[in-house]
Amino acid sequence: MITKRKKIKRQRGSKTHGWGAMKKHRGAGNRGGRGMAGSGKRADHMKSWIIKKYGLENYFGKHGFKRPQNVLKKIRTINVGDVNFNKEEVNLEEEGYEKLLGKGKPKRKYHIKVKYCSHKAKEKIERIGGTVFLLE
Repeated sequence: MITKRKKIKRQRGSKTHGWGAMKKHRGAGNRGGRGMAGSGKRADHMKSWIIKKYGLENYFGKHGFKRPQNVLKKIRTINVGDVNFNKEEVNLEEEGYEKLLGKGKPKRKYHIKVKYCSHKAKEKIERIGGTVFLLE
């Protein structure tokens, strides 16, 4: 008995798998492919339809880029005017904040520990007799 190799194995490396031209066995009849296939810049007969459907600037060419989201970390901030705690010694990192910003007026004298602090916030706290200690 002769063992015959399977057709899929025999066709490896063949671009058309025995069907001649690429267009002959596309599986989409004579329409030139499925969906938006063949609607590139050189398809003049499709241009009027594409422009009507998508607009000239929305279909052709490259548009923008994807900004890597994981690089930019969100820093939880709080303004000087929003700092309102019962105790004078405040560790903002324990309260869930990483940076102190300078908007508003401090309610009273605080001794604040925080990871980051703006120049204006530090100035406002120290002006009323408080201190800002930056954590590492």
